[in-house]
Amino acid sequence: MLTITQRAGRKEWTALAALMLPVLLVAVDNTVLSFALPAISLEFNTSGTTLLWIIDIYPLVLAGLLVAMGSLGDRFGRRRMLITGAVGFAAFSVLAAFAPNAEVLVAARAGLGVFGAMLMPATLSLIRNIFTDRGQRRLAIAVWAAGFSAGAALGPILGGLLLEHFWWGSVFLLAVPVLVLMLILTPLFVPESKDPAPGAVDIWSIFLSIATMLPVVYAIKNLANGGNLMATLAVAVLGVTAGWLFTRRQLRRSQPMLDVRLFAVRPFTGAVLVNLLAVFSLVGFLYFVSQHLQLVLGLSPLDAGLVLLPGLAITITAGLLVVQLVRRVRPHLVVSVALLLSATAYWMVAATPGASAGNLMLAFAVLGAGVGASETLSNDLILSSVPAAKAGAASAVSETAYEVGSVFGTAVLGSILVAAYRQNIDLPANLTPSQQTTASETLGGAINTAAELPGRTAEPLLESAFHAFDSGVTITAGIASVLMVAAAWLAFRTLRDAQS
Repeated sequence: MLTITQRAGRKEWTALAALMLPVLLVAVDNTVLSFALPAISLEFNTSGTTLLWIIDIYPLVLAGLLVAMGSLGDRFGRRRMLITGAVGFAAFSVLAAFAPNAEVLVAARAGLGVFGAMLMPATLSLIRNIFTDRGQRRLAIAVWAAGFSAGAALGPILGGLLLEHFWWGSVFLLAVPVLVLMLILTPLFVPESKDPAPGAVDIWSIFLSIATMLPVVYAIKNLANGGNLMATLAVAVLGVTAGWLFTRRQLRRSQPMLDVRLFAVRPFTGAVLVNLLAVFSLVGFLYFVSQHLQLVLGLSPLDAGLVLLPGLAITITAGLLVVQLVRRVRPHLVVSVALLLSATAYWMVAATPGASAGNLMLAFAVLGAGVGASETLSNDLILSSVPAAKAGAASAVSETAYEVGSVFGTAVLGSILVAAYRQNIDLPANLTPSQQTTASETLGGAINTAAELPGRTAEPLLESAFHAFDSGVTITAGIASVLMVAAAWLAFRTLRDAQS
């Protein structure tokens, strides 16, 4: 076993490379589907709500199970959970790739969430165990944190490259070779690690954590879909009640599944919220920009992905440089400015309806700088704001915040976009009821419907659909910009006491 002062060597850094594979994979899988959405929408003629569920079910299940799977990893071995998760993730990736309809695709994405939750919680705990030198551990954690934001930004680019040459299911098969490499490297270089005195598996806490997430996200989607208001409120109350019961249960237990007392530490709570909102801004941006680039501007998937390439490079660079910057500038100032950059990126989109590819490239570059800096630093602050003995629980909260941000990025901003599109589209009077329903659901549905119509009817429909979509993007980006300004203020207030 390594001593406290022993510096890591080649084997330990190779272990870090192996552990980065699941981090990158799960982050990529959160956003790689964004550029496949137009093709999926066209093939399956999905409703706007179903399209959002295809995206959201994966991070939703993942977020609901992260803390639970972290607890099981503590008990049964973190490396063992990594290997089990890799095998299951590969199997469901194949199922998703060859899904015959939207319903099977949603189910496969849910399975990916289950096994993705096995992959994630172990990585940071294993890194802390492998890197005992403080300086090396700080660098390893910075690389780990940068992997999240870099992977999320890399997803659309890889998706564009694959979709240029293959069908939409190829974005899921991307996981298979990555996981095969991980299964080779992990047993060779990553040591097993487990809690010598783990708490009991708490089935009720697992159930309550899932019962909190699912109803809240469903309520948001149902509200955007024009569902019954009373039913939506009832589901939302169910989720909030489950969250309250989950919190009370954790406070009563001597060994809680999630130590909610950590949230009494102000910098910790602020860093968690920054973590969530940074990912919220990234995933929400990718949701609508991918459709605009392909369906409105008519770019190929590869060309659309290349538009985001500068933003990816800036995301990675900002994530690594901020570690040096925060030694000279107080963390709350750095994070606040980073979130203001995200707000600026959304304002750039809101201020230019029907933005060109060049404008979106610049906006995403600005967003990447903000997300890379705020996401990396928030993860570091989450760990440094609590005692060392609480690092495992803190890392579980960090990863959960990331996935919750992914869920709400598409659930909130995506739902606003869908609602605005429906409100603004002007359908030709001579459409059949079926065509009216399809065209009013999503932009992809309108394009499908237009392909069935004569030119004199198709052209006004497409023009109206493009206008409605861009109007929705303007509204969505404006709301997101205001949210990011509020997040910057929150970071400035809550992170003042954080140590650099």
